[in-house]
Amino acid sequence: MSNLKKQLVAYARVVTKRQPAARGLTVYPDDTFLVSFPRSGNTWTRFLVCNLMNPDDPVDFARLESRIPEIYDVTDRSLRAFPRPRIVKSHECFDPRYKKIIYIVRDPRDVLISYYEFQLKRRVISDECSLEEFLPRFMASEFEPKTGSWRDHVVSWTATRGGQKSFLLLRYEDLLANTEKESTKIASFLGLDTNLERIARAVALSSADRMRQLEKEQSRQWKETRKTRQDKPFVRNAASGGWKSTVPERCVAQIESAWGDVMRSVGYEPVTANEAVTR
Repeated sequence: MSNLKKQLVAYARVVTKRQPAARGLTVYPDDTFLVSFPRSGNTWTRFLVCNLMNPDDPVDFARLESRIPEIYDVTDRSLRAFPRPRIVKSHECFDPRYKKIIYIVRDPRDVLISYYEFQLKRRVISDECSLEEFLPRFMASEFEPKTGSWRDHVVSWTATRGGQKSFLLLRYEDLLANTEKESTKIASFLGLDTNLERIARAVALSSADRMRQLEKEQSRQWKETRKTRQDKPFVRNAASGGWKSTVPERCVAQIESAWGDVMRSVGYEPVTANEAVTR
């Protein structure tokens, strides 16, 4: 799409009041935000939260937006009509209006793979674009200029809100390793029932296998996958450490050289010899 066409589309949305809320949403003091850099486990966390809130009425992709909306596909007017207190999904860098945040972070070496596959799914890049060619574009925030890089995003939240009672930091890898323990943290943070049976049911209803099956059934209904390639799944391996066998060492070194200090600050240890601290 040309720049002129993009501008015309954006103008039409404003005129018809269909402009997504995005950074311009109205924020209420009782809002809770699920925040992450893209492809870090936010959708899985949305499933967990929905099923923790109401395990007797399991969420699916078709109803996900009506329970925990994403600010990029809903107008501010629509969001203002949601019952409060709201739980909202966002990929925004630090916004001082966000008072209560569940922040999901993931190893950027794995984020690279997931992000690359997602851009293929969305047809943003072609199959001819290799992971090595994609890396500098990913690190330069070419695809998410308003979101910034993984480093920008993580620092913007952990440096400003880290350690506060209203900020829950979740690592994707910890969610995978002990989903029930991390889900109990989420439930407690949100003031929900932490009964072990209730937690276990919510975890089961949010499993990768169930989400994959729901995706197969509803991929043409959910806005995130409706117009994307159907041969590539949205819910992929749901694993950690895939970068070790997939990402070339020189690419790992590039990531660690630029982001190594921030990686360490959230528990991801660099492995390459030329890792340097960037400030």
